[in-house]
Amino acid sequence: MKRNPSGKLPKNCFDTGTQFFLSYFQNIMRIRISALAAFLLVFYPDIASAQKAGDVLTPATTRTTLQFLASDAMKGRAVFSPEIDKAASMIAESFKKSGLQPLKGDSFLQSFSVYSAAFKDLSAIIDQKEVPKDNIIVITGAPELSVTEQSGYKIESVKSGENFFRKASELVHNNKNTIVLVDASFAASFKRLIVFKRIFFKRDYSTLFILGNPAMKTFSINASHTIKERRLANVAGILPGRSKKEEYVIFSAHYDHLGIGQPENGDSIYNGANDDASGTTAVLMLADYFGKLKNNERSIIFTTFTAEESGGFGSQYFSKQLNPAAITAMLNIEMIGTDSKWGKNSAYITGFEKSGLGAILQKNLKGTGFEFYPDPYPDQQLFYRSDNATLAKLGVPAHTISTSKMDNEPHYHKPGDEIETLDLDNMTEIIRSIGLSAKTIISGEDTPSRVKEE
Repeated sequence: MKRNPSGKLPKNCFDTGTQFFLSYFQNIMRIRISALAAFLLVFYPDIASAQKAGDVLTPATTRTTLQFLASDAMKGRAVFSPEIDKAASMIAESFKKSGLQPLKGDSFLQSFSVYSAAFKDLSAIIDQKEVPKDNIIVITGAPELSVTEQSGYKIESVKSGENFFRKASELVHNNKNTIVLVDASFAASFKRLIVFKRIFFKRDYSTLFILGNPAMKTFSINASHTIKERRLANVAGILPGRSKKEEYVIFSAHYDHLGIGQPENGDSIYNGANDDASGTTAVLMLADYFGKLKNNERSIIFTTFTAEESGGFGSQYFSKQLNPAAITAMLNIEMIGTDSKWGKNSAYITGFEKSGLGAILQKNLKGTGFEFYPDPYPDQQLFYRSDNATLAKLGVPAHTISTSKMDNEPHYHKPGDEIETLDLDNMTEIIRSIGLSAKTIISGEDTPSRVKEE
């Protein structure tokens, strides 16, 4: 080592030596760590899969999917429109790219028939008096219908103070020929019952709504309709499980919306970015995530339903294609694009107390900073208002996850429900947390208790 003229070692010689050895040591460790990482990725492919899977859950991916589904070009994704067919094709292609298999057959499209009834003519004489056509609404699948007191129709009523549409819906779907007397206090809402004529499954019974409370001692009601068959389609794919293939976990959302309607501030396109392009985006991203992870022991079904806004026809049809006893859990995702009432990094679960699903999801998120809460809007009956309802009624732990502030969502069912109103960073965290929360159910470690009949 060279000395300076005074005979002392240079002042920085130890610093120089230390830096050399530190640099040498760091290079060696860097090589070893890289080698170890490569070894782990080769011999433990789940780590490699997890790294790839995490890459798909990004705000950029969220935005790209939402921009397609909720663009003005999709015209609100109304049922029977060319645009909803485009959405279905995009979803099917996304499922294919994620490595899913069609749930049944060779197509991701789960097609089925519905019917609609276009009014032609009506005449009614009740208790020897002619009744105005506007006071009777006939829900039927028969082109020609004739009903008298000898026809054997059961007579029911919707009384003042009752939940009008809930009671009407129950009577429309009771599978019996029924005459329903509607109290005059519901006169302003009576016309809205025609929604039941727009779409229905094939039916061999009829429901007649009559405004007022006639004695119904004698009556003759004749109605004519043009009955038309229409086609709808869910989109459904499956990622088969490794050891529990016959046990299913479902992620779902609905991809339809209201289409074009009454304009507000010059805008007539009801884009449905939050309702429910946000949920559909979540299903597509989770399909990609688990498709890359490839470690699910139970089979995972990913599905997007049609015609939720028209009465839940897509989920009703879907529920008939599977044995409810084989479904371990269903996580339906509805409107997660806005912050919940608790702020960011939170969401709620409808019907939380009705099964053990919510508690498991909460447990799996401990320490993550994300929180699931019970539904804060019990008076809204949300548990039975979304696509989870049909399977929940069959005992499946089927619940909806949402952040929608049902007492304060300014863009709900309005043209203003556009992507610019959503918090995409928070939405991405919600999607990531939904996937994480379901991990022990998908792995077969946890099985939630069933929904009990009320």
